[in-house]
Amino acid sequence: MSDEEASESAVDSLRDRIESIQDDLEAAETESDLDEIDAEIEAVRDDLEAADLPEPDEDEEDAEDPAAELESDLDDLESAVEDERGPYADDVVAEIDDAKADIAETRWTEQGESELVEVVESFLADLEAELDTSLSLADRDDVPSRLTATLENAGVAVEDATLDPDDDAETIAALLEATDDLAAGVDDAQSWSDLSVREQLEYQGYYDVLDHVKDYPPEWHALKVHEKRGNVEMVLLALETFDSDFMQEHCIEALIRMGPEEAIEPMLERAGKRDRDAITVLGKIGVADEDVLETLLDYVDAESDPLLQKTTFKALGEMGAEEAVQPIADQLVTDNADVRSAAARALGLIGDTRAIDPLADVLDSDEEDTVRASAAWALNQIGTEDALEAVSGYADDRSYIVQAEAEKAV
Repeated sequence: MSDEEASESAVDSLRDRIESIQDDLEAAETESDLDEIDAEIEAVRDDLEAADLPEPDEDEEDAEDPAAELESDLDDLESAVEDERGPYADDVVAEIDDAKADIAETRWTEQGESELVEVVESFLADLEAELDTSLSLADRDDVPSRLTATLENAGVAVEDATLDPDDDAETIAALLEATDDLAAGVDDAQSWSDLSVREQLEYQGYYDVLDHVKDYPPEWHALKVHEKRGNVEMVLLALETFDSDFMQEHCIEALIRMGPEEAIEPMLERAGKRDRDAITVLGKIGVADEDVLETLLDYVDAESDPLLQKTTFKALGEMGAEEAVQPIADQLVTDNADVRSAAARALGLIGDTRAIDPLADVLDSDEEDTVRASAAWALNQIGTEDALEAVSGYADDRSYIVQAEAEKAV
């Protein structure tokens, strides 16, 4: 027998075996039958590799590749076997876990929570009927925790039932139908994101302060009332909820005027994303705690963003952050004149005497009169004898704005 004939015979034999496996798959009834078929497929795959069939001639168009065709047939068979398997109890548990995660990770309205309770109770009834067991809602303080704990118990009950994919196929199928209903119910329950912005705010009492609408839009009028009453939580709620530039601007302005310490955490989170408005608010609050300093000091030398630098300098100055004196003083020699000027003024706001010498150097030698005037202003702000003496000698300075500061010192 020639090599070509031997190859053809091997291919025919492998094809016959694959056809036989296809017949076995059609007749398979149990997981055990499918396991045997998987073993047969693996055996044919091993024999195919051992047969070492010749590669098709690349110079011939549409040349047949029996090895590739057989490999593809085996892949299709493996997929068909996988499709025939199950369903399994693990599939039920996985669906329960998905529903549990959705409930835990979503913010729900009161209506939504009520709908979820009904959905989970209905699911428990289906589970009890199929598993002949007793389950009830877990005892927890809030509804989402109560329901997730309940579904955790339901998953354990399914696992403990040790359902067999062959003997308990109908029960597993019924449980999967119940989990489909559970998933659909969770998806249909009213979540916070289903509400419009106005509905969300109404739900949280944002408009309750309005007896009438004096200023349009009513959201702005309500914001003014909340600011006047010191309702920081509502101002922060508006800032977080409204997308409009108009309301965002007025919320920030309200927080700047209020300077509430309750706003430190949400403003610090925004400041961590280089939000200049949030940094401005932190400056007005004026609390230089460790987390605030750590965030803002990172921006002191952000030379690629001068606006961020200037906002940060001013905020640190308004806080009186002594830890920022040296980092800001280092910016007195940067190339950007506006940044140098802002750094000088920030040092004046902090008022630390360590800044006197570097500010005096700026006053004496900086090429920009606006920067020199800022240094003079800062020395006046520090106000010690040494600081005032450093300024007073410039009463006849070439720059009027520097002269004005020198006269104040005198």
